[in-house]
Amino acid sequence: EYAKTLNVPFVYSTNGDKIYEYDLRVSRGEYIENFPSPNELFQRIYGNLKEWQYKLLTQRELYIPQKTLRYYQKIAVDKVIEALINGKDRILLTLATGTGKTTIAFALCYRLLEARWNKENKDRKPKILFLCDRVSLRDQALGEFNAVESDCKIISAEEIRKNDGKIITNANVFFGIYQSLAANSKDQENTQEEQESKFYLQYPKDFFDLIIIDECHRGGANEEGNWACVLEHFSSATHLGLTATPKKSDNVDTYRYFGESAYEYSLKEGIEDGFLTPYKVKRITTTLSEGYVYNPDDLIEGELEKGFYKMSEFERNIHLPQYNDFLAKEILKLIDPMDKTIIFCANQAHASDIKRAIDKFKSVKRDDYCVRVTSDEGKIGLEYLKQFQDNDKSYPVILTSSKMLTTGVDARNVRNIVLLANIGSIIEFKQIIGRGTRVYEGKDFFTIIDFV
Repeated sequence: EYAKTLNVPFVYSTNGDKIYEYDLRVSRGEYIENFPSPNELFQRIYGNLKEWQYKLLTQRELYIPQKTLRYYQKIAVDKVIEALINGKDRILLTLATGTGKTTIAFALCYRLLEARWNKENKDRKPKILFLCDRVSLRDQALGEFNAVESDCKIISAEEIRKNDGKIITNANVFFGIYQSLAANSKDQENTQEEQESKFYLQYPKDFFDLIIIDECHRGGANEEGNWACVLEHFSSATHLGLTATPKKSDNVDTYRYFGESAYEYSLKEGIEDGFLTPYKVKRITTTLSEGYVYNPDDLIEGELEKGFYKMSEFERNIHLPQYNDFLAKEILKLIDPMDKTIIFCANQAHASDIKRAIDKFKSVKRDDYCVRVTSDEGKIGLEYLKQFQDNDKSYPVILTSSKMLTTGVDARNVRNIVLLANIGSIIEFKQIIGRGTRVYEGKDFFTIIDFV
């Protein structure tokens, strides 16, 4: 079982006299005279290889002190390399949020760049496109690639304007968001680049050798998905999807497009291995947990169309300012005043209401104690997020948001996740949980405070 976990095909046992070899690939064992050499084992596993295949397989990853690959990250990279050698054009990796998918992507890209792998098998470095669905995630991913910074460029309207209106081509690793490349977003959290012209059509169809789609379940593998048109244009490239969500009924399009995962590493495995932080759940039941019956004496904002509202309809169809005040007071009672906390709200307006309510009742009298981080804040919100992620900075302490922070935000010292919005799917729930699973010194667990 240990060998399987480490993706090792051969297992040996000896008493000093006899040697027993077990081949996990065929589930068969036998006694042998001598231990085989590394070259003999390599030959048995891979057989005769072409020069480019051998070069790619044997290319070492970049050694960075204090940042060596974890065992599962190395396996994930190796699985993608093997898939490339076997000629697969669509590859999927499924790893729990917080396990370092961007680290895996960098390790893979470094090996491809150093081995000069490309689809044409020419003596050149590959052209790689890293696709995200958030500007913050794009910039975060770019930061992970700082060891090959000179090979990297961003594709965006701003960068193209700086380049006299010409598309960016003088790099090997390109970073962009779906919306900027395809201008087909229906996601209101990304309005700042929704109206860009379709930059991807200005690139030759065979320009990229590899396209990495981060959080690929979010873009949508169906014909109307954000990245579907981009991948269709660059159909000759190898497409690698990264996701945190195992196969479920609400993400079957992703698996239909990419096929079964080349490698999976679950939240449970991450917690058991000590790479992710476990969590506790506090379920808060209120008088409105089962729903709300209209009372003429209540202060209500919005037009009432019926007498009873479910909890999931709060802040979408009905607004109760006094209830938001109650929630703010309860949250402040339940958390340590300086514990970093993310509050997930029903929408951007609700995030503003909760921020104002927290400000009313907070004991820490600083303007930046609680801030709203949604797409409407633009660069100001991204700056608040950067400060929140910086473990050397104490403020801001509390972020209120809706959809923007559900994926990919690497804030290791988050101690509380507060749910004030109905979560539509297990996929979204697992992504939200991932905001707290990052390991941090002195953080033995984090708490999910569930009001819904």
